[in-house]
Amino acid sequence: MALSQTQEQIVTGLLLGDGYLEFDKFKASRLQIKQTERKREYVFWLYTYFADKVRTPPKQRLDTKQWYFSTRSLRELEEWRSIFYPRGKKVVPQNIVGLLTDPITLAVWFMDDGVLDYRVRSHYSFTLSTDAFSIAEVQLLQHTLLKNFGIESSIQTPSSRGTKYTKLYIGRNGREKFLAAIRPYMLECFAYKMPPHYSLTPQRLNSMQLQRVR
Repeated sequence: MALSQTQEQIVTGLLLGDGYLEFDKFKASRLQIKQTERKREYVFWLYTYFADKVRTPPKQRLDTKQWYFSTRSLRELEEWRSIFYPRGKKVVPQNIVGLLTDPITLAVWFMDDGVLDYRVRSHYSFTLSTDAFSIAEVQLLQHTLLKNFGIESSIQTPSSRGTKYTKLYIGRNGREKFLAAIRPYMLECFAYKMPPHYSLTPQRLNSMQLQRVR
């Protein structure tokens, strides 16, 4: 069964963030989702979009308390693994401009790998952790944000214990457009990633989604 357009958009956001595609050695892949107890809401939110590709609802590990689920092994997902893991290591695909086009993708990426820097007197900015990608790949993401969303950003390389980490920084010139794009999808469990003056509307599951979760 082919992925829906929304499923493709979410997969793109997940793979830019913490999501992982596992190859089953039989020409198919499955999407794995794992989050802490604090982000249980996020796991179930993702599940509502992939319930038709999952055998069992999210479960919690007794030892780590993590919530998790995985899709069935799907040939459709193998196409995405070949794009994001061409040589076994996750990369930013060269066609990311054509993949990162919808706000839901941007929101999922931020919920997975974004950080808010908030200080008094209305100073706030956002950082997307892109440590796993090369400078050239982060530049491609920077270009994509500007081209597809009009969001200005810069690349920073802070150091920690002698190691440089590449970050995509969204400051004064891009933060309002960024917020406008992601806000409709931000869940309450990620309120700490939003400026205090931005209230979040509780995400409510429709009756069909509730039936799936149950």
